Order: sequence, then C-alpha cells, then structure tokens
Amino acid sequence: QMQLVESGGGLVQAGGSLRLSCATSGRFISGYAMAWFRQAPGKEREFVAYIVTTTYYADSVKGRFTISRDNAKNTVYLQMNSLKPEDTAVYYCATGPRTTSYRLSRSYDYWGQGTQVTVSS
Repeated sequence: QMQLVESGGGLVQAGGSLRLSCATSGRFISGYAMAWFRQAPGKEREFVAYIVTTTYYADSVKGRFTISRDNAKNTVYLQMNSLKPEDTAVYYCATGPRTTSYRLSRSYDYWGQGTQVTVSS
C-alpha cells in the first residue's frame, strides 16, 4: 500500500512563496506520474501540475508554480511563487501510471491527505 504525505502548507501574503513537499512510501515513484491538485471551499478538485519527465501545468499557475521530483528521495515538490488569494485551497499530491489524461482525478490511484494553503490579500 502506497502512502503520500504532503507538507509545507500555511498562511502567506499575496505575492509570497511556499514550497510544498509530498513524501511517498510503499512504492518507488521512478517511472510513475506525480501530480498536484487543489480544492477550494465549495469548488471541485482541480488539476495544478503533473510530472513524469515532462511537466504540464494548469493555465492558472503556469509561470508561477514549478513541479519537480527527487526519485532518490521518493519525493515530489511544488514551488509556488507570486501567490494570489485565488490560490487558497487544500493541495493534494497524487500518483499513478503515466497518462495523457493527467488533468483527471480518476487517472491517479493514490492520494495524500492534503495540506492547506491560505493566501491573504
């Protein structure tokens, strides 16, 4: 059974930065897709970023967020810069097989519990 544990969330002012981490155990992540999603109150969970060797981003975060991975540490990161109040959400890490349907939650078979990111104006 694979486990994912997110950390690094918190409260930050608009324009600030945060770095989220997702530590995994139970399976080596090398060769698997890793992704970040987020869910704001009252909204559906939405895709943020995806990485295998290439990376893909939601338009809303492109140029501000960077996803990266350290396969030796079985960890994936999300560097978030120029944060905006609309980035406020619970951020989830997910993993699954490589997929072209990377924007869809159902493409991933393991999820973390989430970490809260709050951006104040």
